[in-house]
Amino acid sequence: MTKAFLEITLKIAPENRAQAGGVYTKYRQPFLSNTPGAESKDLLVRAEDVQVLHGFDSKANAENYLGSTLFQKDVVAALKPYLLADPEIRIYECA
Repeated sequence: MTKAFLEITLKIAPENRAQAGGVYTKYRQPFLSNTPGAESKDLLVRAEDVQVLHGFDSKANAENYLGSTLFQKDVVAALKPYLLADPEIRIYECA
């Protein structure tokens, strides 16, 4: 059962959303297969932004992912050319 969610909100211009979606697709399975406690990863597209919602088995594992090589060196680097602003990052615990 998912115990925590990591929500990352990204400001990406509409013309760059397909490329950013490609980053999501490329790293979705490595995230699910190799990240401790990872349970789900979903892409939410709204008119004003794009959100990536990650499900974890614990808040600690969600926090640890933010410092991981996969996140820092791969995902962040791949998304950087498409970002209009710094991402908003929030972690929610489920009761």
